[in-house]
Amino acid sequence: MIGSRRSWGRLLLGIVVGLFLGALFTRLVVLFMPESATRGFLTTSISASLGPLAIDLLAVAFVIGPLTINLNVLSLVGILIVAFVVRSWL
Repeated sequence: MIGSRRSWGRLLLGIVVGLFLGALFTRLVVLFMPESATRGFLTTSISASLGPLAIDLLAVAFVIGPLTINLNVLSLVGILIVAFVVRSWL
């Protein structure tokens, strides 16, 4: 049971780091690549959002969100790179 919990944590961490790496790749493509069909393909994203989630505990109230995930081709490339690096190190 402990091994599966650790693997879920690694998986989630790998996905989050991969999404950040993909966002960096997307920003670099937007900054340095000229306007073209390739740039449009690489930077077109699909967005999914959740929230806002309001929690009221009488003494403390707070709002979480909205949480938005933007997924594009470069985000998937970032996730794959992180997956290969993590797999080779572990």
